[in-house]
Amino acid sequence: MKKHNFSAGPCILPQEVLLKASEAVMDFNNDGLSLLEISHRSKPFVDVMEKARSLALELLGLEGKGYKALFLQGGASTQFLMVALNLLEKRAGYLNTGTWSDKAIKEAKIYDDVYEVASSKNANFNYIPKGYDIPSEYDYFHCTSNNTIFGTQMKSFPKCDIPMVCDMSSDIFSRTLDFSQFDLIYAGAQKNMGPAGTTLVVIKEDILGKVSRKIPSMMDYKLHIDKGSMFNTPPVFAVYVSMLTLDWLKNLGGIKAIEEINEMKARVMYSEIDLNPLFKGYSVKEDRSNMNATFTLVNDNLKETFETMLKEAGINGVNGHRSVGGYRASMYNALPLDSVKALVEVMSELETKA
Repeated sequence: MKKHNFSAGPCILPQEVLLKASEAVMDFNNDGLSLLEISHRSKPFVDVMEKARSLALELLGLEGKGYKALFLQGGASTQFLMVALNLLEKRAGYLNTGTWSDKAIKEAKIYDDVYEVASSKNANFNYIPKGYDIPSEYDYFHCTSNNTIFGTQMKSFPKCDIPMVCDMSSDIFSRTLDFSQFDLIYAGAQKNMGPAGTTLVVIKEDILGKVSRKIPSMMDYKLHIDKGSMFNTPPVFAVYVSMLTLDWLKNLGGIKAIEEINEMKARVMYSEIDLNPLFKGYSVKEDRSNMNATFTLVNDNLKETFETMLKEAGINGVNGHRSVGGYRASMYNALPLDSVKALVEVMSELETKA
């Protein structure tokens, strides 16, 4: 039985992408060689890298606007460090909305002064802070667009006079935004774009070169840009699958098309959470994530029954993070609406049995 995959990451991928990727592992471009065997300097892979970078800018609407796209290693966690190394000279402002922004703050503090402009830690991150000030003398402002663990999402972004950096690891390419309001976007591929192993960084070139410190080569955005994201051996498989996924999204109609599907999935999911008396949503309604719906059982005595029903229905990956508990339905781009309906059906059936 094919399972309904609600895993928070690594994410579900389109079936056609998985098929093409599996074929490339055996024989890439009908050359008699595996994608995993060819030189990363060969034209076939250089073409893959260039197409992946180009598709990222095209889908985000950032072509010809002074941005460069990079596919790097180390996950978003390395970007916590790289952002500070490349941009932090005196002080930066961070919005703390969850575990990952908390970690980003910790890494940035190694280099210079960091100020939390606002935090929702007092309520275990179940909401997005609003009404905060961002001092114009800061080097940059950092935020996290979607909080996978807690199921919150920024529905709007502040206007600020300084560069804005955003960790979009878990909702990149899922909704229409004016992406030009951000000067640097980074996103680990494994949440909504591809397999673990690469991280997309989209950066406006004119914000670079303004810190006085020496930056190690592997941590230097400018060097990676100059080398076409090929300074060292790239994670070829992760980049290739990301390229296939971006191509799939483009053929689907782009971000606008997938946004409509994602909004429908979220409506179906949250409607059941709100109407079914056996369940309670974790995050405040106005800040609910369309990517990660977090909820708990009102009566823990039903836990064993519910989880048995989930297993029988082939529903996988809905256990919540330990810091929140309960359940989490991650509804990334490639998750079919039918999978959401299957989960909702189990939840509804539980109500009839209780």
